[in-house]
Amino acid sequence: MIIRPARISDAAPLTEILNAVIDIGGTTAYQTAVEPGFFDPLIDSGDPKTFLHVAESETGLEGMQWVRPMEPTDMGSIATFARPGTTQRGIGTALFQTTFAASMAAGYRVLDATIRADNRGGLAYYTKMGFKDHSMTKDAPLSDGTLVDRVHKRMVL
Repeated sequence: MIIRPARISDAAPLTEILNAVIDIGGTTAYQTAVEPGFFDPLIDSGDPKTFLHVAESETGLEGMQWVRPMEPTDMGSIATFARPGTTQRGIGTALFQTTFAASMAAGYRVLDATIRADNRGGLAYYTKMGFKDHSMTKDAPLSDGTLVDRVHKRMVL
């Protein structure tokens, strides 16, 4: 598996992965399908604090992880997605090794992962990567009005 920065030509397969996760439901706050343009500001932002890495196997893209700045500016928001059916294959761990190094190089001091409280896999993944529980947002509404708690996990770099 190769971990590399995303390219504009990756937008369609990345869209396919994220929309497959959205279609399954229950693990992301995104509820409506995204278009390939969704990834443009993550791939070609011109901001060294915004980046998107992909995991590529011999059969294509298997996952993605992005970081973008939040306030305060030394904190980055991280998100991770894997193609359904490929979890538990080391994709997230491989992505995080590259993302961690890129986050350090970008000057981040803290990474924040906000995960739906009912996403056991996501909570376990970020704990495995070394993130610690920081806080919880109770009853955060999804776009359909469903209330779901959100767990905020943080890692000090």
